[in-house]
Amino acid sequence: MNHPASSPHSPSPHERKLSHRATLLLACACVLALVGAAVYGWHNGLFAMIGRNNGASAYSIGNDIPRQLTRGQVPKPDLSPAGKARRMVQAMDMRTRVGQLVMAPLTPGTDPSSLASLIADRHVGSVLIIGNWNTGAASVRSVVDQLQGYAAADNKLIVATDQEGGYVQHLSGPGFDQMPTAMEQGAMAENQLQQLASVWGSQLASAGINVDLAPVLGTVTVNRASNAPVGALARDFGGDAAGNASHGMAFVQGMRDAKIESAIKHYPGLGSVIGNTDFTTDGIRDTTTTLNGPEINAFDTTIRQAHPAMVMMALATYQAIDPDNPAVFSPTIINGHIRHDLNYHGVVISDSLSAAALSSYSPADLGVKLVDAGGDLACVGAANYVEPILDGLSARADADPAFAAKVTQAATRVMTLKITMGLA
Repeated sequence: MNHPASSPHSPSPHERKLSHRATLLLACACVLALVGAAVYGWHNGLFAMIGRNNGASAYSIGNDIPRQLTRGQVPKPDLSPAGKARRMVQAMDMRTRVGQLVMAPLTPGTDPSSLASLIADRHVGSVLIIGNWNTGAASVRSVVDQLQGYAAADNKLIVATDQEGGYVQHLSGPGFDQMPTAMEQGAMAENQLQQLASVWGSQLASAGINVDLAPVLGTVTVNRASNAPVGALARDFGGDAAGNASHGMAFVQGMRDAKIESAIKHYPGLGSVIGNTDFTTDGIRDTTTTLNGPEINAFDTTIRQAHPAMVMMALATYQAIDPDNPAVFSPTIINGHIRHDLNYHGVVISDSLSAAALSSYSPADLGVKLVDAGGDLACVGAANYVEPILDGLSARADADPAFAAKVTQAATRVMTLKITMGLA
């Protein structure tokens, strides 16, 4: 049977819609396949980069993906002491950071276990060996070893003492030379003083001490006998500002030769006051020292050239610089001059915050005022001040994010020093 030829079929509107949808679905599938392949390749490349970067986080690397893809590399972590310190501090909670900002005292005859909880639980990071320890180096070493045993394995203690010579030599007995006064040291040639300081530093190291709170760089400008904190005790090198600086640098370098760090003190100098800030609030206002005068220049020259690990702040008030605050609480002196003008990034430590000069302040405010001004390490001579200072710092950090940031900066400077010293 013959059939008539069929005419071309014209799709209905419904058929046209189905065809259009099929085309769209096919196109979407192709796009998704391409995106998936790209993501897979990026994902593998990212984690390959992470592997090459010794475990750096995906977050930190991913934040810099455009630059990395352009340059084809991942930035290396900062392995400097400051870089390591920043990472260590970021891993600490605020309570641990606060603990790094306090130096607790231990006096002769006090059981080291009295500091066990402060070190292990409150994270106190430094200890001051204070008083007349006259039983020799081996005895001190056994105490220090016990103290270090309370500290974390990766964050050991700064252990400091006042070993100036003459009337201020806290460690004596077998293993320690009897040091001459600073006045006698100032009569020596600088190279001789450096050699002797290295010997004295080696004796400190044998006892487990790692920081000497010395030398005194004050320049006496008043009658020596009336200058109770320095001149009357022969604690200065006895020269003009330039001579005191040169001998101070020799002392710092000699200690460093023995792997002992130093704290120059008492910034910006106690040579122009009458009262001793340890014992009185009278006669502790300096009316002559200025930011560009010769007395402060003994310190500033030493800071610029010898780079001491610590600068200890005086508890006196300096009328021509900041009449409203003792130096230890002065943002003008610490933040403005030491940090900004001198570009000093080391540790700024207080003189003893339990001294009579600061008796009008609440103990809970002492550490806060130091850190608020740009300081780092609260040195404490009386054991009953330690916990109030810790509590004050923690309370302020919890309530004030800006202050918490200052705590973090201070803890980073302390940890940078510890890393440099091999303690962390």
